[in-house]
Amino acid sequence: MRNYVGHHRALTPNDFLELALGTPLELWLGEDGESEQERAAREAAARDILADDPALYDRTTALASETLSQCLPDLLKFAPVVPSAAVRRRRSKGLAA
Repeated sequence: MRNYVGHHRALTPNDFLELALGTPLELWLGEDGESEQERAAREAAARDILADDPALYDRTTALASETLSQCLPDLLKFAPVVPSAAVRRRRSKGLAA
């Protein structure tokens, strides 16, 4: 079975992620043993990429959420939010939360 994203062949899950992001995963996750100087340079490059493509963060978050919902659906089930005592007191006094 061959899997392609555009004209690029993806063999592993990391290949798919890199093709979806358009950057190597190491740019965002770092690498074991990287120096402080390497880390600073990597983070500066990541900031530049996000500045050039501000929607990348939203696309990445959507991709992660979609992947999790398909692979680990129970992980995205949240408990209902219960207002704190302070919020309940403000509401009972007629103040906005």
